[in-house]
Amino acid sequence: MLLRLLANAAALGVATLLLPGITLGGGSPVRMVLVLLAVALVFGIVNAVVKPIFTVVTLPVVLLSLGVFLLVINALMLWLTSAIGGWFGLGWHVDGFWNALFGALIISVVSFVLNAFIGDDRRRGRRRA
Repeated sequence: MLLRLLANAAALGVATLLLPGITLGGGSPVRMVLVLLAVALVFGIVNAVVKPIFTVVTLPVVLLSLGVFLLVINALMLWLTSAIGGWFGLGWHVDGFWNALFGALIISVVSFVLNAFIGDDRRRGRRRA
């Protein structure tokens, strides 16, 4: 679970570096890493709690679009993460829907690649206490 949090933080960091519309407040490198970890935690909670509800509610649109609408849902979850981060004063911001959409694409690709290296303990039959 900690490795997934680090992978999400890295993916968020890549999106922040690549897109000028996703910004991370200044400060020391240690503070920036801590902010990315906090944002990754918020992003994980949003994806675990809000995204399934939103996906079920919009299921007809998701099916009609053959799943392409899931990109819009991912963008909205990223945008919501930015709003929640703003409420907590994290200093990480997504400026507008298009930046959220492209950021969601980047985060999805980077997370997929990193999670492929991390693997899944459940698939390997291991249990962690």
